[in-house]
Amino acid sequence: MKPRRTARSRSTTGTHDAMPASRPTVPSGRRQGLGAKRPLAAAATAAALVAACAVPASAATGAEAAESTVSRGVTVPAFYNPPAELPSANGALIRTEPLPLGLSLPGLDGKPLPGTATRLMYKSTDSNGRPVAVTGAYIEPTADWKGGGPRPLVALASGTMGQGDQCAPSMALQHPLTLTGETVSVGYDNLAVYRLLSTGAAVVVTDYVGLGATDRLHTYVNRLDQGHALLDAVRAARAVPGASVTPDSRTGLYGYSQGGGASASAAELQPSYAPDVELAGSYVGAPPADLTEVMKGIDGSALAGALGWSINGFAQADPDLREVVEANVNATGRAALEDMSTMCVGDAILGYGFARSSRWTNGGESLAEVIAANPRAQAALDKQRIGTLEPAGPVRLATGVHDDIVPHDQARRLAVDWCRKGGNVTYEAVDLPNLGDKILTNHLAPLVADQGDAISWLTDRLSGRPAGSNCWTMPLQR
Repeated sequence: MKPRRTARSRSTTGTHDAMPASRPTVPSGRRQGLGAKRPLAAAATAAALVAACAVPASAATGAEAAESTVSRGVTVPAFYNPPAELPSANGALIRTEPLPLGLSLPGLDGKPLPGTATRLMYKSTDSNGRPVAVTGAYIEPTADWKGGGPRPLVALASGTMGQGDQCAPSMALQHPLTLTGETVSVGYDNLAVYRLLSTGAAVVVTDYVGLGATDRLHTYVNRLDQGHALLDAVRAARAVPGASVTPDSRTGLYGYSQGGGASASAAELQPSYAPDVELAGSYVGAPPADLTEVMKGIDGSALAGALGWSINGFAQADPDLREVVEANVNATGRAALEDMSTMCVGDAILGYGFARSSRWTNGGESLAEVIAANPRAQAALDKQRIGTLEPAGPVRLATGVHDDIVPHDQARRLAVDWCRKGGNVTYEAVDLPNLGDKILTNHLAPLVADQGDAISWLTDRLSGRPAGSNCWTMPLQR
């Protein structure tokens, strides 16, 4: 249950370091998932079917191999190893390098479509107030911005990708589909990135704290970590060499599921944490605002692995939760948590789909019940609640009425909480047929169905058009 360590090393050739830093090498403690490297027969079958469109994980050789890490058979470039010293300013660039997009075409004018990408590492502040290195990507679009004002910027927070470093959204931009005998990762949010780029808006994507960067576990759905990382990605984007965005560019946030929680958190934290990042609008899709309720929705579902990721992350960051987990999780649970700590979504579905956390505890209670029975642990989880602060700028909150993974009721309650605090909220209940309980379909279908409207709404905000709240309709809304 302890935080993992990993090798820190020099940057790869071609990487631009924004600051000098000493980088001592420490013994690698990065887990490779050895305890559960189970054959993924389904993944192998899928690989045969989609080999033509899969982008294989890069192989490391020579000097690069000595500096890189490997997670479930995927090389994580040395770029992702944070230096020992970090700059003081939040959002300050640590290093950059060109990022080849896995899906790109040459334009008629010779410029690549949809744009030119740069891999980033920048400084942020974690939930304990300590400096942390975060990775991500900035994409300068080839399309012209046709709205009012200078080219705007969208900071995109990806939906759930996993906890292994090979699952990082910036790596998914380079390798939209990664299939090995040990891991399955799909960059499903790349579609939203490309649609936003087509409007002429620049996009910066955060990898969150610990996803990609190899010095710690990803702190999945940690309110402060993800909000800070998203706001600091905006600051970092403004400093990317050659970027056309400036502090005068209108800025929007975009996120669904885990990303919806990140954009919601960032909208709440912006006035105090990043007053220099004025928000023109924030799209908050299927936000996990109340983790107590979300844990109940995920437990026993196809995405039960996400419960493991949240417990791993909070055990790393919060001593109160760590003590409770260490005291109550049995050997089976410890092995599962260790195994899940290097998994992506595909691995977790294949390995732990529909698992119940009651199998992982000493007394046979669910993890949610274990936490609820301990006041200090429950208080630690309650600190993650989104909805206690008024969001900055206009917000569009969308939730599927049949979503049982990130439950609809707690997402709707977030809209009500924000309305009561005077927020400018556009609430959208995405009413689709019930497509099956606990199998992810009721969670994923609204992502696709609402994406066009969400991007249109955000583009209007980036163009300077005002947004009207529909809080007055909440008593009539599902």
